[in-house]
Amino acid sequence: MKEILERIEALRGEYDEIGRAMSDPATASDRRRMAELGRRYNELEEIISAGDRLRAVVEEKEGTEPLLHDGDHEVREMAREEVERLLAEETRLADEIRALLLPKDPNDSRSVIMEIRAGTGGDESALFAADLFRMYNGYAESRKWKVDVMNSAPTEIGGFKEVVFGIDGEGAYSRLKYESGVHRVQRVPETESQGRIHTSAATVAVLPEADELEVEINGEDIEMDVFRSSGPGGQSVNTTDSAVRLTHKPTGIVVTCQDERSQHKNRAKAMRILQARILQMTQEAAEAERAEERRSMVGSGDRSERIRTYNFPQGRISDHRINLTLYNLKDFLAGELDEVIDALADAEREESLAASGV
Repeated sequence: MKEILERIEALRGEYDEIGRAMSDPATASDRRRMAELGRRYNELEEIISAGDRLRAVVEEKEGTEPLLHDGDHEVREMAREEVERLLAEETRLADEIRALLLPKDPNDSRSVIMEIRAGTGGDESALFAADLFRMYNGYAESRKWKVDVMNSAPTEIGGFKEVVFGIDGEGAYSRLKYESGVHRVQRVPETESQGRIHTSAATVAVLPEADELEVEINGEDIEMDVFRSSGPGGQSVNTTDSAVRLTHKPTGIVVTCQDERSQHKNRAKAMRILQARILQMTQEAAEAERAEERRSMVGSGDRSERIRTYNFPQGRISDHRINLTLYNLKDFLAGELDEVIDALADAEREESLAASGV
């Protein structure tokens, strides 16, 4: 306990220094620097607040312990109960602080751009992609996050070959980052006359949304094409060239947006997706350069990795990364994801604690 309190006192100096820096007019004029300092300040504030509570509990416990040796039996019994309560609170706060001291994912506070694509399974896969889109939309609504569809390729029977959308909300990435990967569905399609269960899949990619100041794109590096947007089956749904395709020549990344009737709005959305993809590419390259890569218990998030199965006949969801199985498929597809996301976050935290030795 002494070691934890000493570490918090060491961080208090950094906390005070950041507070002074943020009040400096020269720093206040630098938006990027202020954002970085603000994130770190908030992190330290949470740690120090928990540390202050822990110190108060330790001091109260130490002040109560002498009563354990009081001559009065009733006083000793009351003291014993109080010390037990304080010990439990001390342990809880220490565990909370250990988790707070773990290195933070720098993307956790960001909004996200999600990409869902139909995989193996034809029309059934496209319908499942639409189910996943509605599921994430429901989850976003429950958290009061804003959903903004950026690009979609609907099918004639109500599915999606692809749908790209932003979810704008504080901490969206910290919750949704676990969704990257292959999602598999097992169910009897409506077109199946013999009642056979089919297996199909869709892929989900979760990109942290880039701050406009983080990813600077030279206009000369972008090639823009415009065309008429199309709907299911390829038919034209717009009489003007409002759809936009951006090609980032240095990286080869291509982004298409056609959901808006305005070319200007489609271009703005395409730029958001492009910035997010470049940010992801930059971060992945930096990660690859590190000598030691710690493999998380919850998987790498690679899109080729099967992460979850949705079994309709059994009403079952199975998350393969943590061997978690639940039987609330209907509620889950309605957007009630917290039980699984919390379990994934807990598993990642436990793995990080074990690896760090905090």
